[in-house]
Amino acid sequence: MDKNLIEILCCPSSRVPVRPARRDELETLNRSIATGNIVTVAGVTVKIPLDDGLITRDRKVIYRIDAGIPVMLIDEGIGTLQLNDFPA
Repeated sequence: MDKNLIEILCCPSSRVPVRPARRDELETLNRSIATGNIVTVAGVTVKIPLDDGLITRDRKVIYRIDAGIPVMLIDEGIGTLQLNDFPA
């Protein structure tokens, strides 16, 4: 993803800037998605693991990237507080 684009993106709700999610963050999230225990901000169960994502710099919300396009919709965000073992 274009670094210049990432620098101007922010969470549409909190306006906190985002950064690319690290591999360990995505792996932890995807393990929980596989158990069926992860929901979006809208309360919809996440069924498809993330290959790539953006996370707010305060580490509270992850947004998926689909085919190189960030899905920065509030309802599609995934709160990290539901992850007990989210990496520091």
